[in-house]
Amino acid sequence: MRKRFLRLLPGLSVLLLLPLGAAALSSGASASAASVPPGCAPWCPQNSTCINATACRCHPGFSSWSGEIITNPADSCDDVDECSSGQHWCHNSTVCVNTMGSYRCCCRPGWTPLPGFRDNQNTTVCEEMSFPTWTPPPGIQSQSLSGFFEGVQDLRRHFKPASAQNTVRVVTGPRGPGQSPAVSGGCFRDLIQSVGELLKAPGDLETLALPDRHHTVTHLLSGLEEILRTLAKAMPGASFTYQSPEGTELSLVIQEQGHGNVTLGQSHARMVLDWAMAAGAVGSGPAVAGILSSPNMQKPLANASLELDPERQAELEETHDSPLRGIQWRILSAVKSVLLSNTNTTKLDPKVTVIFSHRPETPGTRQELICAFWKGAGHGGGHWATTGCRRLGSRNGNTTCLGFLPGSMAILVNPEDVEKEDPVLDVITYVGLSLSLLCLLLAALTFLLCRAIQNTSTSLHLQLSLCLFLAHLLFLTAIDRTEIKVLCALIAGALHYLYLASFTWMLLEGLHLFLTARNLMVVNYSSVSRFMKWLMFPVGYGVPAVIMAISAASRPHLYGTSTRCWLRSESGFIWGFLGPVCAICSVNLAFFLMTLWMLKSRLSSLNSDVSTLQDTRMLTFKATAQLFILGCTWCLGILQVGPAARVMAYLFTIINSLQGVFIFLVYCLLRQQVREQYGKWFKRVRKPKAESETFTLSSRAMSDASKPITV
Repeated sequence: MRKRFLRLLPGLSVLLLLPLGAAALSSGASASAASVPPGCAPWCPQNSTCINATACRCHPGFSSWSGEIITNPADSCDDVDECSSGQHWCHNSTVCVNTMGSYRCCCRPGWTPLPGFRDNQNTTVCEEMSFPTWTPPPGIQSQSLSGFFEGVQDLRRHFKPASAQNTVRVVTGPRGPGQSPAVSGGCFRDLIQSVGELLKAPGDLETLALPDRHHTVTHLLSGLEEILRTLAKAMPGASFTYQSPEGTELSLVIQEQGHGNVTLGQSHARMVLDWAMAAGAVGSGPAVAGILSSPNMQKPLANASLELDPERQAELEETHDSPLRGIQWRILSAVKSVLLSNTNTTKLDPKVTVIFSHRPETPGTRQELICAFWKGAGHGGGHWATTGCRRLGSRNGNTTCLGFLPGSMAILVNPEDVEKEDPVLDVITYVGLSLSLLCLLLAALTFLLCRAIQNTSTSLHLQLSLCLFLAHLLFLTAIDRTEIKVLCALIAGALHYLYLASFTWMLLEGLHLFLTARNLMVVNYSSVSRFMKWLMFPVGYGVPAVIMAISAASRPHLYGTSTRCWLRSESGFIWGFLGPVCAICSVNLAFFLMTLWMLKSRLSSLNSDVSTLQDTRMLTFKATAQLFILGCTWCLGILQVGPAARVMAYLFTIINSLQGVFIFLVYCLLRQQVREQYGKWFKRVRKPKAESETFTLSSRAMSDASKPITV
């Protein structure tokens, strides 16, 4: 009897629960009756859908104790753990992570999604992370750099991404107040220490040419950022700071997707940024944000140029009351490199705020603290620019910068004694060039109209005068037309060609002088004339065109500066002009010395022939004048360095601005034939005037004679 009663208990409990369930659901059913479709059970639990009036079905990823279909109002749909039950389809390169109603597949530590796949997806497929390839910059020969990259390759050979989280050990021992944990051991320590040693003792890197040194720095910064980003992604969930004995300091925050601002602190800097911006796209794996401080980067970046945005440049030039030319900006702070896992960011919005701590310095009335961004050039080299960041304020050795681009930033300061333009040199330049233009015009007209002197030598003088006239005229009227960049670049290109053509004609003058002196020994002038007529025009105008075409095709953006329409000095571009000039001056000097030697022998054998002796002495004088006028002036321009720079500047300006005057004096006024021709022209001008005056006097006398005489 007792057993039968026990068997009836489940049935009685169900009967008792049904009224209770109906009572418990009556209020909810009445409230939601309007929202339940007709023919559906109003008691379907959460995470389920209605089938009919007596049954519900659990959503995918959920299940009940009675199965997928629910007929009991007291039943519920609970989450299914696909990972523990083995119902997932994750690739063996990933780890299954259960979520409510589903699951996701995450890359294992030290692994990264294959191209075309995203992390934390059901279809994620990963591959083992590899140490990025980092080789020396091409074309740079340096033992110090080679030794550094040998150490990098050793790190690459011993890199094990699967155990990367064990390669950095955070020291949790006693530390000073406010001091971040230091990092001991592992790839980060070895890499940062190697970089610090290279920058502190660069060795033969300091002997590299300026463009090569800056190209090396650009290569180091970009490669270091990529490697640090890769190593950090192999260590999810870590945040640390490490400072090498040489002062190089690295701070990193590594975590999954997050929100809000994140702050990274160092001993001499602090960075604040939005974490969502650092993480980038959802599903890209652990997000990395970091800052690398390089105090010893000041040595290889010394004497780097600064490219100011137009608005900032106008403000500074107004402050200094002169164009900012020849200023050596000094790096005041350590170079800070911002590291973000989001490499697709071309413009940071919201921005990154970096607070620099540097040696307190009170700027003078003519000094400026500038936040600058290091901008590497695609063809090598690099320079500072203000387009990547902006200064918000400075106080007590702390300067706050707002960064718009990820990369390297620093605080620059200019010397207070900014070199101003000398107004005396400006006056000398304008007056001298004006006189030269007049004299060059008169000389060109003389060479064209005076038939008595027209020969090969006169043709050379004419082409030289025309090129110099056009070059000086363009220089005088358009050298500072920098408002339109394209127009300024065209003016710079035209000046480049005209001055190169002028020097090429100077070279032909020197060659003709040498050949003429050599042929005096055998009294043979016809061969010189034939040779020069065949050679001079293709060389005089073709060679400068080739040099300028190569320069313009390789680096057209380096034509025109912010203050002058001339060639920039970046990446050695100015040597597209200085190189040919130095070569021509050297060759002309050799021609001059050989000409003097041959004329000396000729003078010793012409003691009795006075007229020939006079011609030879005149040739010697013209050779000396040609070397002084056409070669020495530009050599003085190259020598404007050191304590004698101002003296050389005055000599260069005076002699070079009067170059046309000297040409007119030597090749026109000092030639007897030209003077005689000037006398004939002067007589022709005076003769009509004298005849006109005689006619006027005779007419007046006849008029007086015809008048009646009155007593």
